[in-house]
Amino acid sequence: MQLSDLHFRHARPEDAPRLQAIRRAAFAPVFASFRAILGDEIYDLAQRRTDEAQEGLLTSLMAAGSGWEVYVAQSGDEVAGFVAVQLNPETLVGEIGLNAVDPAQAGKGIGTAMYELAVARMKQAGMRVATVGTGGDPSHAPARRAYRKAGFDVEIPSVWMCRKL
Repeated sequence: MQLSDLHFRHARPEDAPRLQAIRRAAFAPVFASFRAILGDEIYDLAQRRTDEAQEGLLTSLMAAGSGWEVYVAQSGDEVAGFVAVQLNPETLVGEIGLNAVDPAQAGKGIGTAMYELAVARMKQAGMRVATVGTGGDPSHAPARRAYRKAGFDVEIPSVWMCRKL
């Protein structure tokens, strides 16, 4: 895939299987990292359901009337990634939500192009601030680098702590 051939369009219902496949592949190492960090017992009790609910989350973001715009990154017939964008006209804050690039296409600038598209859409809609949330664990390091590369330079660190009872 050549980045020069990359274009974006709104996601369509028929894109759902491919977007879900990209999501599964992109997040598999994240979920494995969570399990490794938390251990099997805490993971199964405190995190597994959230990870498994991500499929439904993507489906809900793509639903008409969800309040989200989902774009696909495509080159030729190949869908290489997706990004969800929410625009809040009351607060003038735009948010990048669930997004992923096919791991087979990682490192080619697709993520950066998706975030640039999202920010451009926010500017077009009159948003004053763009936000994105991501994990602070090692498996999210590539996402943090990509967001920083796209200009997200103000951060509030967060830590989710667990304790076995």
